[in-house]
Amino acid sequence: MGQSHSQVIVHFVFSTKERTPWIEDTWRRELHKIIISIIRRLGGDVICVNSVNDHIHMLGPLPRTISMSDLMRAVKGKSSEWVHERFPHLQAFKWQGGYGAFSVSASHKVKTINYIKNQAEHHRTVTFQDEFRTLLDRYEVTYNEAYLWD
Repeated sequence: MGQSHSQVIVHFVFSTKERTPWIEDTWRRELHKIIISIIRRLGGDVICVNSVNDHIHMLGPLPRTISMSDLMRAVKGKSSEWVHERFPHLQAFKWQGGYGAFSVSASHKVKTINYIKNQAEHHRTVTFQDEFRTLLDRYEVTYNEAYLWD
């Protein structure tokens, strides 16, 4: 085969440090645009991104040329730099150390997009911690609650 091809769709989830409600409605869309531009500069794409005040969901194909951990390191590092530069009063802003990454089949792509788009409604009744545990359980990810949160 002369070229490499892949289609690995990933649902990424990550929170602010200690789930502090840093992300404000006034700059949320701008943050999403920054994250999309970071991913595109790394050769990736974003199907959908949305957030509430303490965490972000993203859906997109994993680029062939970068590892998942390197992608997330760049997204979190560069978006955090942007927050600090754009909002000097938010110097304490940080992302949590880890992230969730869940593979999404083509048959579940639309359902996942709708789920991500409806985050504000979803989180009227469900906390981030409960949501994340549910995702881990649904995707059969083994975890130790003692090491889940930072």
